[in-house]
Amino acid sequence: MNVDARPDRIETVPPRRGFAHVDVWIFDLDNTLYPHESRLWPQVDARITLFLQEMFGIDGMSARALQKYYYERYGTTLRGLMDEHAVSPHDFLDFAHQIDLSLLDPAPRLGTAIAALPGRKLILTNGSRRHAQNVAGKLGILDRFEEIFDIVAADFVAKPEARTYDRFLEKHDVDPERAAMFEDIAKNLVVPDALGMTTVLVLPKSPDPFRDAHEQAAVEASHVHHSTTDLTGFLEAIEAARGV
Repeated sequence: MNVDARPDRIETVPPRRGFAHVDVWIFDLDNTLYPHESRLWPQVDARITLFLQEMFGIDGMSARALQKYYYERYGTTLRGLMDEHAVSPHDFLDFAHQIDLSLLDPAPRLGTAIAALPGRKLILTNGSRRHAQNVAGKLGILDRFEEIFDIVAADFVAKPEARTYDRFLEKHDVDPERAAMFEDIAKNLVVPDALGMTTVLVLPKSPDPFRDAHEQAAVEASHVHHSTTDLTGFLEAIEAARGV
């Protein structure tokens, strides 16, 4: 199922995996549960750059280059700093997530759509628990989720590493073949697909100037079963289909 920005327009395609069997609903946090117009991730990104500036006493351009190096080599800046400089991950996460949530609007319709899904709902994020709680709380949807699995619970190994998903499934006793995963980055759906989950790629309604183009591109691949630019409308369509 592909759902565009308007929930009244639904294009049905031959499904790779559906939702009738799903009783565990897993959501990424950043740029998935909220739109990029809320300007949260650019703030986190800027805070990471500032952390590097202050730690190494370098200018912004040099810090950005170092940040990109760590991201490409280790998957996250945090992992690079931990492995190469024994940086405290908790200090880093606290610093990176000191952001302004004022542009993030409550999303009661999204909360209603999540609540209507049958079964358990979980957040699986590369961010911190506190960040997820703050964001989901501002959205007004925190109470819709049973639990948050964050980067600390993942032993600071970020998605898309397979061991992160394995750790998540074991900790929360999830059968992946009865689960659906919602993500904004296509590569983070490769392992969920291999495990048997139904996968959904959540795309921005308009290009996000603060992210690389390849990280927000529509992807036609076997590990992406569904895609949408309207998460709320997509979830509502799932519930509507259940009632048919």
